[in-house]
Amino acid sequence: MPVFLYTAMDGQGNEKRGRIEAPNQQEAAAKLKQMGMLPTNLKQSSGKTGRGRAATRRGSAKKGGGMVLGTPVIKKKKLGTFTRQLATLLHSGLPLVRALRTLERQSKKDVGTMRVIGDLADSVEGGTNFSESLAKHSKTFNKLYVNMVRAGEASGELETSLERLATFMEKAQRIAGRVKSALAYPIAVLVIAGAITTGLMYFVVPQFAEIFSEMLDGAELPGLTQLVMAASYAIRDHGLIVIIAMVLLFVAIKMIKKSKSGSFAFDWLLLKMPPVNQLTVRASVARLCRTLGTLMNSGVSVLQALQIVKETSGNEVIARATQSVHDAVKEGESMTRPMEASGVFPVIVLSMVEVGEETGSLPEMLNRIADVYEEEVDRAVDALTSLLEPIMIVFLAVIVGTIVIAMFLPLIGLIDQLGGV
Repeated sequence: MPVFLYTAMDGQGNEKRGRIEAPNQQEAAAKLKQMGMLPTNLKQSSGKTGRGRAATRRGSAKKGGGMVLGTPVIKKKKLGTFTRQLATLLHSGLPLVRALRTLERQSKKDVGTMRVIGDLADSVEGGTNFSESLAKHSKTFNKLYVNMVRAGEASGELETSLERLATFMEKAQRIAGRVKSALAYPIAVLVIAGAITTGLMYFVVPQFAEIFSEMLDGAELPGLTQLVMAASYAIRDHGLIVIIAMVLLFVAIKMIKKSKSGSFAFDWLLLKMPPVNQLTVRASVARLCRTLGTLMNSGVSVLQALQIVKETSGNEVIARATQSVHDAVKEGESMTRPMEASGVFPVIVLSMVEVGEETGSLPEMLNRIADVYEEEVDRAVDALTSLLEPIMIVFLAVIVGTIVIAMFLPLIGLIDQLGGV
């Protein structure tokens, strides 16, 4: 039976879109009137039904670039680009479905992205709200994304909400990239130090041990040398056990971090332990203020915004502090008192939030705080990098130097004996 795409007004004057099956256009219009809707645009679909299009898209996905196993997702790095492009297309005057179809065609090389966008287009074309369509893909679009789109739909400023979302994600990715680049150097040094130490302990130290046993004829070795040699034997003879122990330790830490109490303990250490505490505090405050300010600017209520911030904070200490703020605001109190009680937020942040509440410009003030602290994050990353470089160099020198000194101490003693003779 033919399928007709319709745009109609319901009894409350709301515009509805969808598809309906009927033998012809007159029957389709009659069906809509029986449903209490007045059709304003009715045309026969030139394509296939939603299921047919989905099947076609899956088939083309297999032909064009492989299959996606499991639930298709849009990767984080590409989600910001998708959001920015969608906002631009909507600003240009394209209808939502057509904009989604355009982005779907552009994503043929990325099967997962193409399938997600195609599913969104099918769902919207079938009469579902865009925010509800996004909610069906929770692995790609989190609650922050869905609620901002829902607020944009309610206010009639969807493209503006998408632009704010794109800006938010771009700034978040920039901060994350800066932090990762700062951590790359010490991690690389630690890996090199571990490889050098393992090589020395496994191959070099045992050879020195054989030399000592032949030349010193059972004489007692210095304490440092004995310690290094014992570690060498442990690595050489029980290396598998050491590796298993390290893997088990790593798994145990991951399991502890998954629990709320363990996650809280690790996050608390990051917020309090130098030298990373300043960077962690600034990044957390910037993320919280940016998220909360963006949500409130988009028309999301403060209580709902605080709940979303709590669920997307990524830090259990910040999440608990946000929950306290949420409970206080729900009781009609200000945000500053529970924020101060948490002991997490700097005094300048508390003062600016208080001013924002008093003047009725809290969203703008939160975004200003985020701007300031994102710049602070950049400076903190530079400072941390400059501090870690000499620390890592000294750390590597101490490890290698300790092994070298431990191996040469017996030789020095032997040289002294020969000199005395």
